[in-house]
Amino acid sequence: MRLIGLDPGLRQTGWGVIAVHDNRLKHIADGAVGSDPKATLAERLVQLHDALSDVVRQYAPEEAAVEETFVNANPTSTLKLGQARGIALLVPAKAGIPVHEYTPNQVKKTVVGAGHAAKEQIQMMVKTLLPGCELATADAADALAVAICHAHQRQSHGLQQALKTADEAAR
Repeated sequence: MRLIGLDPGLRQTGWGVIAVHDNRLKHIADGAVGSDPKATLAERLVQLHDALSDVVRQYAPEEAAVEETFVNANPTSTLKLGQARGIALLVPAKAGIPVHEYTPNQVKKTVVGAGHAAKEQIQMMVKTLLPGCELATADAADALAVAICHAHQRQSHGLQQALKTADEAAR
């Protein structure tokens, strides 16, 4: 199973692709796509769309995970981030890929074990969980953390479903 994690941002949207086999994770690729800060908002969103579409076509993930946006003090920045997040949700969905969403605290708790971990802790754990991984950017590290979170969550969900099915069969 190939998963893509996305960390939305208008300046840069981080992406990370991992392969999952049983409980083993393997780093495939990571990076960030950006937009021209001198361009209009609409042009910047098109740039993100086109670049993410290329990544999705190139790496052919089967599922996607996107980090949810937190509300920040500046409403204008929050709106722009939300629009970039919309592109991060749209691109895989338009490609027919199921999209899952996780809060920053869910990602941190799954990857580091604490919901308020520092970026340096996340990067260290991503490198630990994906040996040999050279992180392109901090945004790419965050995106890989989102993918790792989804891999663990889908495994937990699969186990819960198996237990539920076994319980129903026993009745």
